[in-house]
Amino acid sequence: MKKLLIVMSAALMVLAACGQTKSKNEMKTLVAYFSATGTTESVAKTLSQVTGGELYEIKPEVEYTTADLDWRDKNSRSSVEMADKTFRPAMVKDLQDAASYDMVYVGFPIWWYTAPTIINTFLDTYDFSGKTVVLFATSGSSDIEGAVKDFKAAYPAINWKDGKFLNGATPESIKEWVETLK
Repeated sequence: MKKLLIVMSAALMVLAACGQTKSKNEMKTLVAYFSATGTTESVAKTLSQVTGGELYEIKPEVEYTTADLDWRDKNSRSSVEMADKTFRPAMVKDLQDAASYDMVYVGFPIWWYTAPTIINTFLDTYDFSGKTVVLFATSGSSDIEGAVKDFKAAYPAINWKDGKFLNGATPESIKEWVETLK
């Protein structure tokens, strides 16, 4: 019996060290977002309230202007960035203790059927390998599927959960979605 208790205690210590014994209340959540016009920011704020997660804005070092966002202009900043999938716009790097989060929601507007390349900058800057990451997006017309596919391929060490398109989402619908991720 004593040996069994020692083995069980050792197993519990190993699980605790691996983060496997955290309750829902102990899980640390981050809601990170990039929003050029405020639409994604609004959804991120609601998601942060629903999850109790810390809200973090992914900020470019140089803000986007209206001209930068003109998708009809092939020479606009966003068009040039999106034409080169290896491009990584500089961002403000002020997220403290990124490794401490267990669940990370990452939100963005859909640009050219996927996420803006600044989201790659964010994922390259902060290593979320082994973490659970959930994408959410807003868009005038595109869905999130292209972005989900792109990120799963580019960052295979991340534990990806199904992303969600959240245009027009209410706090109630966001809460229902979050519950399906647990």
